[in-house]
Amino acid sequence: MKMPTRSKHPFPPPAGSELKAIPGRAAGLPIAGETLTYLRDPDGYFKKAYAKDGPVTWRRALGINCVGLLGPEAWGVVQQNRDKAFSHADGWGATLGAFYHDAIMLKDFDEHMFHKRILQAAFGRDKLLGYLDDMNSSIDETLDTWPAGEDFRVSPAIKKMALNIATSTFMGVEPGERADKMNRAFEDILVALGAVVRFKTPGAHVKIPVLGRHLPGTEWARGLEARDFLAREIARLIPEKRAGDGNDLLSVLCRATSEDGDTFTDQQIVDHMIFVMFAAHDTSTIAMTMMTYYLAKHPEWQERCRAESLALDEHPTFDELQGMESLDLVMKETLRLNTPIPHLFRATVKDTEVLGYYLPKGTFVLALPHFTHHMPEYWKDPETFDPERFSEERREDKAHKDIYVPFGSHAHKCIGMYFAGMEVKSTLHQMLRRFEWSIADDYEIPWAMTVLPKVKDGLPIHLTRRS
Repeated sequence: MKMPTRSKHPFPPPAGSELKAIPGRAAGLPIAGETLTYLRDPDGYFKKAYAKDGPVTWRRALGINCVGLLGPEAWGVVQQNRDKAFSHADGWGATLGAFYHDAIMLKDFDEHMFHKRILQAAFGRDKLLGYLDDMNSSIDETLDTWPAGEDFRVSPAIKKMALNIATSTFMGVEPGERADKMNRAFEDILVALGAVVRFKTPGAHVKIPVLGRHLPGTEWARGLEARDFLAREIARLIPEKRAGDGNDLLSVLCRATSEDGDTFTDQQIVDHMIFVMFAAHDTSTIAMTMMTYYLAKHPEWQERCRAESLALDEHPTFDELQGMESLDLVMKETLRLNTPIPHLFRATVKDTEVLGYYLPKGTFVLALPHFTHHMPEYWKDPETFDPERFSEERREDKAHKDIYVPFGSHAHKCIGMYFAGMEVKSTLHQMLRRFEWSIADDYEIPWAMTVLPKVKDGLPIHLTRRS
């Protein structure tokens, strides 16, 4: 039975204020509100909200009253964050805080910029060139094991490869028993984060870590144990990395300094490494999985990209990877259609406004790049795979400065975006040279929505090795 709509507004502007009250509703089930409706079809849910209320709207979902910010204008206000009202730490803490502690994504304002300046030293062009050889070795070793001439679930294989790349390139740990244990630990954390989304609501996050600690064997408890294991393993590596001259990311972070001579403590290195490993391998897995899908679904693009790859050596230089125009178009369109992090969480730490609407301190906010990437006001046939929309002749992404933001924007723009592009292009380049692949004509991806999008069935493809 449909519950009656509640009339009390959760965010009334102060008396005498010229700011407007946010339009919205508290419908659905008691406490949970419209959570189930949202989880069944997030895109459809926000399209209806936007059509009814516009770019700033509130709903009762995820166990709380939350504000959805839809479209590039609202996105720009949050990301510029000129009055320092929107907090990453308070927004993401309910889901990521137990596992990623003081990572860069959970820092705000001056502290965030302090850490970002040091981290950027590990992702400059000269460092990327040093990571490329290790990355290519991991790709070679993985693709050599892929079965040709049979059906193959490619998404788990890509994920395993991305984990091996991250473990080797970021920590200098070569494939083997130690790397396998570390990779399993990262996977346990991701499973636990999925449990957070299914069973936990913002505002109740204090109780669950305690509960998980007292219930051995639960997904949450295994995730916390995995986090503790990784912290110990990384801490063990730090002394030799500080003393050495290695090119892996951990070595670079151990020696990295800002322009002012600031460095990281051991604990800060541990916290940053655990998060960077998560951010690097899982978002790249989504991008590579979906590029594989679209290149199977659109064989004309697979052939076009293959011709580009065959014109290069097996292991292109960084500049040659940057110049792969067709593959770059496919990557950009894939990231538009399937934003690796579709929803970004924020919380207000003081009273503020967005586009003339009042948001009081303590408001939980969803900023939605995936929604923006599908707005027909800016994108022609937005649900259609059309890489040419990013060509120099069209450049639909230039319709608004905040219309295409797969790596975020402004102060919190992802510092690993060039590493991710290098990894994605290197992998797809080698796949195109070695294999041809296809999928069933009627196949459509079944999605499992956890913290990040995940393909439920592993994406079955038919893989053929090229002679």
